[in-house]
Amino acid sequence: MQATRILPDLQCSLICEEVRQESNGNLFLIGVLTILRVPELPIVAGRLCIFNRWTAGVGQFSESVRLIAPDQTTVISKGESKFELRDPAVSATNVMVFTQVEFKTPGVYYIEVLVDEVMKVRYPLPLIHAPLPNQASGAPAAPRTA
Repeated sequence: MQATRILPDLQCSLICEEVRQESNGNLFLIGVLTILRVPELPIVAGRLCIFNRWTAGVGQFSESVRLIAPDQTTVISKGESKFELRDPAVSATNVMVFTQVEFKTPGVYYIEVLVDEVMKVRYPLPLIHAPLPNQASGAPAAPRTA
């Protein structure tokens, strides 16, 4: 008996500045992020990419990616996509692009990745406010674009 549906495994999830495709079809990630260090707050990230690779599943699936604020309840950005795996030996790569993401406070933000509403991973993305040495302290500025 052949399985008609197997929930896939998340092989990897990485947040980066950009994902590009070479002429041979291979993908390369630019600016893989482990921490966000910003000179002022609030700040707007023009583009954040979440690279997810799924494998070892069979069927059609719905992927959800959420960026959660440090209060661990507020959803800053979210996106959904659908994908299919016809054989457990193949993989599917999804890139979720979040644009114009406003970060208002320092703290630990979280990336959550779900498939068919089942949480597969939740990982931290710390944001540290590190003013430039010559930056004068004062009233908060208008949101800046990163």
